[in-house]
Amino acid sequence: MSKANLSAGSLFMVVAPSGAGKSTLVNALLAQDPAIKLSISYTTRPPRPGEHNGREYNFVSAPDFLARREANEFLESAEVHGNYYGTSRVRITEQMKAGTDVLLEIDWQGAQQVKKQFPDAVGIFILPPSIAALEERLKKRGQDDPMVITRRILAAGGEIAHAPEFEYAIINHEFATALSELTSIVKATRCRFAQQAARNTSLFAQLGIHAEFS
Repeated sequence: MSKANLSAGSLFMVVAPSGAGKSTLVNALLAQDPAIKLSISYTTRPPRPGEHNGREYNFVSAPDFLARREANEFLESAEVHGNYYGTSRVRITEQMKAGTDVLLEIDWQGAQQVKKQFPDAVGIFILPPSIAALEERLKKRGQDDPMVITRRILAAGGEIAHAPEFEYAIINHEFATALSELTSIVKATRCRFAQQAARNTSLFAQLGIHAEFS
């Protein structure tokens, strides 16, 4: 990490197949840790029941999304299950420079794109305890018709195949344990030397620590 790119905030990427409990875990983490902020992505998919524009996602039309992508507004973008998703580049950079930890809920394709631009981003893959459990969770969610659920189950295998690309894997078998593991990853990341140096510049100077980052 170069001094020019040194940011006090960390970037977390949480990825999982649909139904693995990613959003529930992320929401619980955000509720207990106000120092980390969720990046609100853009998407062309319609809102699910209870979702609101600007809270879960910025819901836009396909032409609007494609125009933004053409203007290079997105840090990453991808097409998933027939819908487009994208993350604002400017907003994330501003938040990290200000010392805010940012969390991205994205798919593996988006994570690959982010990693190229932010090599120090922390990748976390949420795994289900089994494919059968994944299918049961999708059915209980009651938000998708049977055909969509079947499509998501078929896609899950391909998505899970990318889990080895991530630094951490959490098996969401028991929610409290999975949340504890996710919280531990966040806390440990904040103790990385680069983040501590950026957050505590005066202290490091007083202690005579002159950090060099390659």
